[in-house]
Amino acid sequence: MVRKDAIIRLHKQLLDRRDELKKLVSDSSEGSSGSQSSVEDSGDAAIRARRQDLESHLAEIEYNELMQIRRAIALIQEGRYGHCESCNKNIPIARLKAVPYAMFCVSCAQQRESMGLSTNAVHGDWENAYEFEGRLNDQEVRIHDLDLEK
Repeated sequence: MVRKDAIIRLHKQLLDRRDELKKLVSDSSEGSSGSQSSVEDSGDAAIRARRQDLESHLAEIEYNELMQIRRAIALIQEGRYGHCESCNKNIPIARLKAVPYAMFCVSCAQQRESMGLSTNAVHGDWENAYEFEGRLNDQEVRIHDLDLEK
């Protein structure tokens, strides 16, 4: 029961963070037009270009976090949240409190990182991402079932 209560609290945190990120992403897309001075020297242009680059990078990070949070919320609704995508063991609540959208337990995450794989299941593991999306459809197709040699 303690785990269930913790997951309920984490669900609330994920929903709150999702709403914050949605607002940030929409605000950054609205504010991206920005005003540009008609008189701009090369230093000003370099500063403006660097600022735009940083804003773009931050928007990408926020978007990726938003996608991970949406996936975690969907897993909660399916009743599969908090289970490692690799070994299927329960991810400790302490890890979920630190990273509520974690998809791997610590040992599996370390193993994946040592092999150079991403611990971001949405963007780093296309087969699992495809299978996750496929569960939303009536007919489930696994990537292994497809003949890609043709």
